Amino acid sequence: MSDDILLQVQELLDTAQSSLKTAYALLRDMTGVSDSTRERHVQRATSFSNSPANGRVIEGIFDGQNMVDSQGQTYPVPANYASKSKLVEGDGMKLTITDEGKFIYKQIAPTPRRTALGVLIQEDGQYKVLAEGKAFRVLLASVTFYRAEVGDQVTILLPENGDAKWGGIEAVLPKHIADAAARATVGGSSHGKDGELSPTL
Repeated sequence: MSDDILLQVQELLDTAQSSLKTAYALLRDMTGVSDSTRERHVQRATSFSNSPANGRVIEGIFDGQNMVDSQGQTYPVPANYASKSKLVEGDGMKLTITDEGKFIYKQIAPTPRRTALGVLIQEDGQYKVLAEGKAFRVLLASVTFYRAEVGDQVTILLPENGDAKWGGIEAVLPKHIADAAARATVGGSSHGKDGELSPTL
């Protein structure tokens, strides 16, 4: 591919990106509804890096599925990498694009994390973990990697601060094991005089 064609493609992409930003801004002005999570990631990526988006090294923020740079451009993060690295929404990342065109991602600024225990569900064709009264989306690659099934107890990683839409799976306790542990706990208890269960010590 010649340099002229590459420049033309880059100009077309820049124009399309600019048009999308304008359209989102108009929509936000008309409806008052915005994607505050995305705006938060873009804002953090802006303060996070001074690297230009069209360079060979791009820095941004993981949004749970993709990396978002300071220009609002998204880059798909391989689900297997995100799953095995236990990436969390809000993690700072660096993307290196090699001369051969390979995309190499690296986590460079992990966001503070917390854990939450929930149950794996399937809703609208997507896997989610119901925890803390909210359904957090999880990557299919993580569900597959841990061989999780609907109903399993799942420990997810969430950003310590801020509202998240995505959780990173840290551990899975299969439903049949959790049920057996619950039965053993109840079976090892006795009824007190007031009719309440009390553990046998």
